[in-house]
Amino acid sequence: MHLGEELLVLGLLLLIAYVLGRAGKVVGLPAIPIYMIVGLFASPYTGWFPLSFDAENIEFIAVFGLILLLFNLGLEFDLEEFVANAGRLVISGGSYILLNMGAGLAFGLFVGWGTREALIIAGMTATSSSAIVTKLLIELKRLPNRETPMILGVTVVEDIFIAIYLAIVSVVLSGETEIWPVVGKLGVAFLFLVVMFSIARWGGRVVSRLIRTKDDELFTILFFGLAVLFGGIGEILGVTDAIGAFLIGLVLGASRYRARIEALSLPMRDLFGAFFFLNFGLALNVATFGAVLVPVVLAVLMTVVLNVLAGQFVAWINKLGPQAGINATVILQNRGEFALILATLSLSAGLDERIVPFAGLYVLIMSIMGPILAANSERIGAAILGTKKKQRQDSDRDRMRADSIALVEAATDGQEAVTNHVPAPADEVPVNVAEPFESDPPSSTRARPRDPEY
Repeated sequence: MHLGEELLVLGLLLLIAYVLGRAGKVVGLPAIPIYMIVGLFASPYTGWFPLSFDAENIEFIAVFGLILLLFNLGLEFDLEEFVANAGRLVISGGSYILLNMGAGLAFGLFVGWGTREALIIAGMTATSSSAIVTKLLIELKRLPNRETPMILGVTVVEDIFIAIYLAIVSVVLSGETEIWPVVGKLGVAFLFLVVMFSIARWGGRVVSRLIRTKDDELFTILFFGLAVLFGGIGEILGVTDAIGAFLIGLVLGASRYRARIEALSLPMRDLFGAFFFLNFGLALNVATFGAVLVPVVLAVLMTVVLNVLAGQFVAWINKLGPQAGINATVILQNRGEFALILATLSLSAGLDERIVPFAGLYVLIMSIMGPILAANSERIGAAILGTKKKQRQDSDRDRMRADSIALVEAATDGQEAVTNHVPAPADEVPVNVAEPFESDPPSSTRARPRDPEY
């Protein structure tokens, strides 16, 4: 097997991704759109790359990327926190998803590509990208912000929704028309979900004993093998390989080795995840963007408007101000890996071919626009809410207050000076008191300690 040319092209693509990724960091872009643009650049449909490259050569590696993306999503899911705050989280995240998904479903039907296609579009518009959201919160140093627990709570509910939604969509896209086979497949899918969530909820100690080992190399092989194995189980059961990987990640995340697995798996996720987004970009054809340009622009506008409403509503539920709602809006509107996963499923199910360029262009626009808006959300809020004017007014008041205090101090010092110069009665003048030296300053000009309050 001679793979010299393929390895050369793949190495060049990764180096181009590195260079563009460094450039994207300057303006705050996440890696997802960068990898997609590199894949688009090397796509056989464009002919821009000097060497031929077949997307099938990295498709299998891209599957590992998808599995690890969902595996780490399950690993980072805090089931205990979700159970402890289920009521508030379900209301916040559920209202956000319901608003976006309902409008997305109506939009999908309006486009007229088909009912199953509308279901895919609704899923794309319903949830944000957990990877981009988490990355933005860290890079923008907003983890201490008051709205951050609310934002993370919404993403937690979105993760649960993704697991359930992919299970339903996989059955719908299976092409089964008889009612009882569909019910049976849904029953198996939900039983799989319930069993795995139950193990994660109550079986953490048992899982910890089963996967215990001190050797990092063997430990890495163990959890990666489990992720791939349960990805295959999920595919066989009809809930997709992504959900199988998510659920085993959820189970391993409930063990005492969660932090250790995260430390070992994150570099693997970043590497193989790059192949997933790169592979998706390779499947895009710029020539097909024209046919979906109008629907994509309408979907972007709809997503922005809905996220403004949903962000303010969720902030109101959590008793936060309008600025917190704006911060939540611009971060949660980012779309990424879940939309691309749905597009990949639609392609394998033989749905309308326009779904893939629609998802690609939609994610590209949202994942580029979202971080830029998120980095400037404070300025946007100041311009909309008029907080800059208020800050100037507060500054003017503070300055006037300081001037008033200075005047009062000056007047007080003057009054003390007059008091210090009042001559004492003759009968109170002590005898044998030396006359002051001419070089001594008058008492009225000596420094008086400043009140620490000022």
